[in-house]
Amino acid sequence: MTPLHLGFMVLINLIWGFALIAAKVSLEHFPPLLFAALRFTLIVLVLFPFLKIHKGRMKEVTIIALCAGPVGFGFFFLGLALSNASVVAVTSQLGVPFATIMSIIFLKEEVHWRRWLGISLSFLGVMVISFDPAVFTYIDGLLFVVASALVGSVGTIYQRQLKNVGVFELQAWVAVAAAPLMLAASLAFESNMVELVMTANMLEWAGVFYVAFASSLVGHAGIYYLLQRYEVTQTAPLTLLSPIFTVFFAVMLLGEVLTTRMMIGAGIALTGVLIVSIRQKRIVDTGF
Repeated sequence: MTPLHLGFMVLINLIWGFALIAAKVSLEHFPPLLFAALRFTLIVLVLFPFLKIHKGRMKEVTIIALCAGPVGFGFFFLGLALSNASVVAVTSQLGVPFATIMSIIFLKEEVHWRRWLGISLSFLGVMVISFDPAVFTYIDGLLFVVASALVGSVGTIYQRQLKNVGVFELQAWVAVAAAPLMLAASLAFESNMVELVMTANMLEWAGVFYVAFASSLVGHAGIYYLLQRYEVTQTAPLTLLSPIFTVFFAVMLLGEVLTTRMMIGAGIALTGVLIVSIRQKRIVDTGF
């Protein structure tokens, strides 16, 4: 990888790493379903021109859109609202081993002992984090993030089989599926929506815009650009910089405290994800 592209890869991870911090700040004001509705509405406004009917592939596009949109991100933002950003950053990496397990079951891919080791370490690391007394206070949030990773892995399986659909086209369908459903869910389960929108300050709105544009558009488009030029085994391991950046920002900016158990668990989990990523033949990004 050229120094310029390596620097771009680091920038993408920096953008993704800070996205959880920006979202966490906004979620102090906006409830999670309303936050998700606003985020996807902004994406619809920008990517609407990319909407395109793909004959014979709309079933797969719809399933991917639901998994990566209202269901996956619905669980994710609920988990983030209830949990520490640093713990969410590590736990969300379970999408990689989940996707590998799904590929074994549904795509009949062969997995040898190294990737099984990586899968085992990933789950072991999250279990170590889960049994930390500090995490027990928001274990429900952690479970929402695990559910998000599982749902996202289903979308990944379908993405692996989907051909000739551009990254912006797919993101446009994700946003179109998510925006109205998230808004309806917010109307059903949350209150004071109009008041919350009207009283949000610039910092709280900045989090919504950052997650919508910097993370979703710049980050995902950037990784797609790099995946067209380099092997997955060169790019996938580098994406593990993202949770490391998140943990750093969470400690420095949000004042989150990392216990020894959390750090050990994070190290085990990320090592497992690294092993799976290196051994993976094909990975399609569905991350935050």
